[in-house]
Amino acid sequence: MPPANPAVDTADVYALLERGRSMSTPVLRAAVDRLAPPMDTVAAYHFGWIDAEGRPADGDGGKAVRPALALLSAEAAGADPRTGVPGAVAVELVHNFSLLHDDLMDGDEQRRHRDTVWKMHGPAQAILVGDALFALANEVLLELGTAEAGRATRRLTTASRKLIDGQAQDISFEHRERVTVEECLEMEGNKTGALLACAASIGAVLGGADDRTADTLEAYGHHLGLAFQAVDDLLGIWGDPGATGKQTWSDLRQRKKSLPVVAALAAGGPASERLGELLAADAKSNDFERFSEEEFATRAALIEEAGGREWTSQEARRQHTVAIEALDGVDMPEQVRAQLTALADFVVVRKR
Repeated sequence: MPPANPAVDTADVYALLERGRSMSTPVLRAAVDRLAPPMDTVAAYHFGWIDAEGRPADGDGGKAVRPALALLSAEAAGADPRTGVPGAVAVELVHNFSLLHDDLMDGDEQRRHRDTVWKMHGPAQAILVGDALFALANEVLLELGTAEAGRATRRLTTASRKLIDGQAQDISFEHRERVTVEECLEMEGNKTGALLACAASIGAVLGGADDRTADTLEAYGHHLGLAFQAVDDLLGIWGDPGATGKQTWSDLRQRKKSLPVVAALAAGGPASERLGELLAADAKSNDFERFSEEEFATRAALIEEAGGREWTSQEARRQHTVAIEALDGVDMPEQVRAQLTALADFVVVRKR
């Protein structure tokens, strides 16, 4: 994994993440409670608030990076962090809409160490609840009734459209033998970078920041998103299932053209050529799900030998650096700048 650039004070970062979670969750739960049955309980299961039998649970609700960013964004504009809460909730609703649909489209049966919604409640509920969360996101913002809320909603809808573009690109790549590094970065900038960019600016917008300030914070979030996804791609192949909650070699099982794969194929050399031959044969195979662990391990080893793992690690560090440099364009309290920097550092050293 990419090493920390400066040392990461994980206690401070976890405090930021917990603040984002604790301040946004009551508003998030109130929004989900508006849904008609059984969508309300299906959504509660997805968020980890109840178990499969409907009993209260304290499940893993995710890293909460986006809510933390929304609150810090408000502070970067000189506003109270509570100003960013509706933005944090709206972004989380869109993010979870995408997870519900992505799990179904990708055939993922596990998320956060539990059965996914489509596996537990069926594909129809995964689609309906995802759609409902998407609609709620806009409601939560627009019911504020302010000009700032309108500006924030425009940014959220643009980010949502880019996110969907990215998912469409990702799916199309699975049916192609070759994808360029540039295409992969564009896809990941849409699928992951757009919503993190929105999270990093939406609190500032709600706090009355001008477009220049919001755009600069958005640039920070975009590059942070690319760093985040590069690390995610590494975890998708080499991550510890006990930490990630997913199967070993999960991205290889789904034939994803993630950054390590694409970089390895573009590198040239014997390992790259052999990998290309295997993946081309895989694309024509009807027995892919029956592959042994050794076959996936072989592909992972070829990706590493061709340099895909190291290139992706370096790309995560590069995007992290660009994200931090973007913060120089905003006049903000030094404590907030340090917290945004620490959060970026955390993203490139996480293990799940």
